[in-house]
Amino acid sequence: MLARRSGHIVAIPLVFAIILIYFSHWPLAVPFILFAVFAAFFFRDPNRSIGRGIVAAADGVIREVEVRNGRLFVSTFMNVHNVHVNRVPLRAKVMGVKRVKGGLKPAYHKDAGANSRVVITFKTRIGNMRVTQIAGTFAWRIVPYVRRGQVLKKGRRIGIIRFGSRVDVELPAERAKPTVKVGDRVKAGVTSVAEVIG
Repeated sequence: MLARRSGHIVAIPLVFAIILIYFSHWPLAVPFILFAVFAAFFFRDPNRSIGRGIVAAADGVIREVEVRNGRLFVSTFMNVHNVHVNRVPLRAKVMGVKRVKGGLKPAYHKDAGANSRVVITFKTRIGNMRVTQIAGTFAWRIVPYVRRGQVLKKGRRIGIIRFGSRVDVELPAERAKPTVKVGDRVKAGVTSVAEVIG
């Protein structure tokens, strides 16, 4: 299954490849075929069995877990081999979707939080939650799937970062206890990153 709104990225190079093959230009078709295979792998979107507690918003490696100003902050770095479709960590109502312009520093850089990003704010049973999709150096674009007012079940897809590589989640620290540490590998919608307190 391909990620929503990404099929054309696979289809277009395949069409070029077919045309080139039809006109007996096999060597020229090879790069288009290879790109289509890579894109199909990169934009895969497997179905998931949703996990317990507050689940990961992204596939990848936990790069930061800390409490800042009363907020639990969990940051996940996505490598090129990870699924890049992001999911909502908890049942929530979308309160806002905001696109913010910025730089394109590597996602693991300490200042990457100022990169181009999409900030989605949610209202949940434990308080306000924020999920920030951050573009990396090679990001094409962030594509949110949700809009203000929607009520989402835990684990529902909320968007994709095309060739991007970081997702940050902020939760009320008094209601959420982390269940992961830096270096842990997580899967969006499956791995618990925190448990609800109270």
